Amino acid sequence: MTGKRVLIFANFDKPNVREEIERLRPWITERARIVAVADAHAPHELEPASADLCIVFGGDGTLLAAARWLAPAGIPLMGVNMGKLGFLADFSIEHMQKHLDDILAGKVAPTERMMFRVTADGPEGAFESLAANDVAITAGEPFRMIELSVAQGDEEIATYLGDGVVVSTPTGSTGYNLSAGGPILDPGIEAIAVTPVAAHTLAMRPIVVRPDVPVRITISRINRGTTLFVDGQVSTGLLEGKAIVISRAGCNARIIPHPGRTFFARLTEKLQWGRSPHHS
Repeated sequence: MTGKRVLIFANFDKPNVREEIERLRPWITERARIVAVADAHAPHELEPASADLCIVFGGDGTLLAAARWLAPAGIPLMGVNMGKLGFLADFSIEHMQKHLDDILAGKVAPTERMMFRVTADGPEGAFESLAANDVAITAGEPFRMIELSVAQGDEEIATYLGDGVVVSTPTGSTGYNLSAGGPILDPGIEAIAVTPVAAHTLAMRPIVVRPDVPVRITISRINRGTTLFVDGQVSTGLLEGKAIVISRAGCNARIIPHPGRTFFARLTEKLQWGRSPHHS
């Protein structure tokens, strides 16, 4: 066993996760000391600063939750896919076993992924969260158009009338942002994608802005059910006349890349990007 310390972060709601962790525990402990096993739904009672690597068992959502929790401590994340798509959680169990020795030895460097810090004033008071993927504002009941004014620093960008807006990191550009017609961003760059959702105009298109100046969204008109979502997992209601501020976080998510796959290879394999529909 090496002197490395491993934290296991797991979504036990996924089928076979608990069983696979117990099966792998002796194998992992031959290589590192397991300092804790954290439940993805209640991790905060543990101290994250005591690990050199976090192995995440779950899906992409589990990896995003781990990133929000562990990014301030700088702990690298290795995502083992126990869900469906596995775009971020890119390792199978077999590939995790194949590459773990090299990862613990520092032969596979983590990629640095830009994150957001988002603040807002909601009905229950001040809201603050890190975001690894995106910040989305959705219209909610009674599903009338909402109005949001977006600015960066002192410069007004646009006023969006429609179903909402998605503000995405490069990592999150292949998520809700992509579904809303936004651009795919290489995860290694530093930029912010701002994508309207069902904008009521022919002239409104997604834009990409620099990350060093905060994006400010002023809430002009909303519905009673209008909601701010962070990574699709953390949420708060909103108040008219208040503002949401999205700035670059002071920490990055550190994600271990699969040594055998590039970003564009994952796009092709997982999302069928660039493939003709006539070819198998």
